[in-house]
Amino acid sequence: MRFDLADLSLFRHVVEAGSITHGAERAHLALAAASTRIRAMEDALGVALLTRGRAGVAPTQAGRTLLQHARVILRQAERLHEDLDAYGGGLAGQIRVLSNTNALTEFLPEALSSFLAAHPHVSVDLEERLSDEIVGLIAEGVADLGIVAGTVDAGALETYPFRSDRFVLVVARDHPLAGRAQIGFEEVLEHDFVGLDRASALQRFLSSKAVRIGRPLRLRVQLRSFDAVCRLVECKVGIGIVPETTASRVMRTMAIAVVPLADSWAVRDLTICIRSMDELPLYARQLVEHLRGSGIGSQGSEISHQAS
Repeated sequence: MRFDLADLSLFRHVVEAGSITHGAERAHLALAAASTRIRAMEDALGVALLTRGRAGVAPTQAGRTLLQHARVILRQAERLHEDLDAYGGGLAGQIRVLSNTNALTEFLPEALSSFLAAHPHVSVDLEERLSDEIVGLIAEGVADLGIVAGTVDAGALETYPFRSDRFVLVVARDHPLAGRAQIGFEEVLEHDFVGLDRASALQRFLSSKAVRIGRPLRLRVQLRSFDAVCRLVECKVGIGIVPETTASRVMRTMAIAVVPLADSWAVRDLTICIRSMDELPLYARQLVEHLRGSGIGSQGSEISHQAS
């Protein structure tokens, strides 16, 4: 049995994409060549590695075992490559980062900019995902580190604080609630809401709070970004709950008012999660330390509930 790194990398791409076609694209191979490599791996092992169906492919038990080892071998190869490239003038390596919407839009751009300026030979592959998805993918070794909401269970992953923010209520400027100094979540449940997709960790969190109170969250529209939520709030489709940093930024250009939530859970922590600091490549470890340091003393911005 002989598998080279290209075989293992291809197999990882195929499983993560759930498709031989898309896995081949990620590996920069023709579909026929990728299919031939996968078949050759199965022939060499004498077992099926993938189950094939109309919806795509999924790993068999043998495939999951191979994937687990492939990720370990590929991470070790990447660390070897990075350590040796440090002696040359090329890129030292690529860091794979997964982030939820809040961290990606409000906090990571500035933090990554300063890190990349200090490490010109490093590149970052940044992908937006839901917080609970990120925890699972980091645990599987799909990426080096993730930024997730503190409301998500990180399981056995190592976690470090990154930023703090708050949930606030956003309403149209002429909405009856616009003049309130603060408001409790229970009071707003009689109104129609604009929110994130029902699958998002934040939306599930808010829905669970509403269920405990005994009143459903009346979601009229579900979207994929906080900015879009605020835009529909401005158009009087409903009210919304977004991070304070988002509200502070968008109220400069949108006719919305912000009302602080009085509930204790409105304070929101963002967390860095990794499998293990010891397993990370050098520059990924440096990025984690940079993100931890850049968060010291940085809290969500304080804004008035008055629109301006």
